[in-house]
Amino acid sequence: MGRIAVGIEYDGSSYCGWQEQPGARSVQSTVEAALARIADEPVSLICAGRTDAGVHARCQVAHFETRARRAARAWLLGTNTHLPPSVALRWAWPVPEHFHARFSATARRYRYLILNRAARPALAQGRALAVHRPLDAAAMRAAGQYLVGVHDFSAFRAAQCQARSPVRRLHCVEVERAGDWLHIDVEANAFLHHMVRNIVGLLLEVGRGDAPPWRAREQLDSRTRSTGAATAPAHGLYLWQVSYAPGFGLPADSAIIAPPGLPWI
Repeated sequence: MGRIAVGIEYDGSSYCGWQEQPGARSVQSTVEAALARIADEPVSLICAGRTDAGVHARCQVAHFETRARRAARAWLLGTNTHLPPSVALRWAWPVPEHFHARFSATARRYRYLILNRAARPALAQGRALAVHRPLDAAAMRAAGQYLVGVHDFSAFRAAQCQARSPVRRLHCVEVERAGDWLHIDVEANAFLHHMVRNIVGLLLEVGRGDAPPWRAREQLDSRTRSTGAATAPAHGLYLWQVSYAPGFGLPADSAIIAPPGLPWI
């Protein structure tokens, strides 16, 4: 048996999320079906991080085991011919048996995209959150710094979160503006259910001037989700990057280049 890792990008708008669910269209089942046609056998994927309904991915990473012997180019091009336009493999690569898409990951980065202008979007509809009130990026950035480090993130987890521990190491919270566009990057060793969207909800409250930056520390210390800001909508969120040790030889993230003016690519 060989082990293959794949990088996957997808528009999550029409999916129930990554994970396969009975009677629903999932990203996982869609990609598994396409890979199975190339492998000529059933394929079962294990991913780096499950995404919710409506959440997108710039580079989800998953692995599978197979008896089939195919060139990396054959896995990539062949599988993409059987995928819908909303899902595509970015790369496929053989990895050693000890590689695990979830447990070998050293960090995960999510990006939340916001279009901050009075006019509603057309091209970015379903790909970014439209916010009409002016947002103070500097205040949002200051609020985010209260969350960096190792903390109990109970105040930012969903009620249905099944993680055994609420403690996570948040590496960074970055807020950048480019004209009408803002993006919020959040990187951690791992995340709780809805953790990023709940952090973004709080930063939006701060950006609108409805709360001071130090509200982030106050909310964190409360360890109570019920007093937190509203959860940000799913359609602005992207699983942006998953990091692994260089020894696995996975393709560099720079394999994708964002054209100017299209920050969601």
